[in-house]
Amino acid sequence: MSSIIALTSDNFESEVIMSPGLILVDFWASWCAPCRAVAPLLERLSEEEELSGRVKIGKLDVDAEGALAAKYGVMSIPTIIVFSQGRETKRQVGARSYKELLKLVEEV
Repeated sequence: MSSIIALTSDNFESEVIMSPGLILVDFWASWCAPCRAVAPLLERLSEEEELSGRVKIGKLDVDAEGALAAKYGVMSIPTIIVFSQGRETKRQVGARSYKELLKLVEEV
């Protein structure tokens, strides 16, 4: 079962900024083909037992939440930002392989 969090301006502060652990945030849009290609990889990542309880995954629709995307300087999608204790620690722009996504959270 997926544990991906739908992020909005209403819950971004509590789910990301106030989160004590790691959270990977996918800035995406429904019309974006590379975003749709990354989606099943993020689903798979969210089901990794070794990451359970250590990493949360959230998705933020840039069309619905343009102000938040702008606040974090998201100019292209998909953009994936890893936050640790509320601060950005890593950023990748563009579609990535499953191995690259896994490495992104394992290195933090």
